[in-house]
Amino acid sequence: MSVMIAGVTGLAGSAIARAFIAQGEDVIGVNRSVVDLMDLDATRKFLKAKTPSLVIDAAAKVGGIGANNSKPVEFLSDNLRIQSNLMQASFEADVEKFVFLGSSCIYPRDCAQPIKEEYLMTGPLEETNSAYAIAKIAGIEMVNSYRKEHGSRWISLMPTNLYGPGDNFNLQDSHVLPALIRRFVEAEASGVPEVTLWGTGSPLREFLHVDDLASAVVLASEKYDKSEHLNVGTGHDLSIKDLAELISKAAGFKGYIRWDSSKPDGTPRKVLDVSRISSLGWQPTITLPEGIKRTIDWYKTALDKGEARL
Repeated sequence: MSVMIAGVTGLAGSAIARAFIAQGEDVIGVNRSVVDLMDLDATRKFLKAKTPSLVIDAAAKVGGIGANNSKPVEFLSDNLRIQSNLMQASFEADVEKFVFLGSSCIYPRDCAQPIKEEYLMTGPLEETNSAYAIAKIAGIEMVNSYRKEHGSRWISLMPTNLYGPGDNFNLQDSHVLPALIRRFVEAEASGVPEVTLWGTGSPLREFLHVDDLASAVVLASEKYDKSEHLNVGTGHDLSIKDLAELISKAAGFKGYIRWDSSKPDGTPRKVLDVSRISSLGWQPTITLPEGIKRTIDWYKTALDKGEARL
């Protein structure tokens, strides 16, 4: 089987590529240096030339609270263009199966917990990343529109917060877990006595190792063919304060953690109901402490080699 992975050099895309390669599949990796997915004509030509049987859309403009809140136009327009172009080109190239990857931020800010798939669009979004969320909601609707109008065997997966090797550690636009890893690794190395973090530390979040996401993508691409999107997560959460303490300990930082409550916390709690994908036979296998240790080890090695995304 020929599998095209858009966003192959990103956190999710690289892990998904590893998973399909391990199964012996022919993987076609796409990033900006291969084809500009913002360019519809270029995307069309690429898909028609490669004719993959499966396309995984792991390409997106992503970032943390600060980036989403300060650049909503880019997060909305860029993501809409990328996913729309890729879907149109895939349809025209007669791609048999398409997997669209979204995000758990599609759900309402004050959603009932744990979050079931049917809670989509039942309340206002978290305003700090609403533009990105709207783009991903539009992606789900586009997938279902292709299914309805053309009978396409396309599906949508909504992962929770991802982390792992290949993550973005740039403090201006990274997500919370890799940002904390960088902060505490640097603090331990420099010997500073204190680290100040955004917010109160009270929000509850769920985290999934990217290799577990990859196994879910492989399984869903084989076994799932319905219009309802699937949540992908662990079904367990913890506070950002507990996460910071877990990471600081793993990084060897022994100083004090100060919280700047003048900065936004974001959504109070977000944990997914994963019963639907679990019924297909999928379960995450990497615990959070184990995954954090692996990621810190990877990050330190990548730093030494000059390969970390900073």
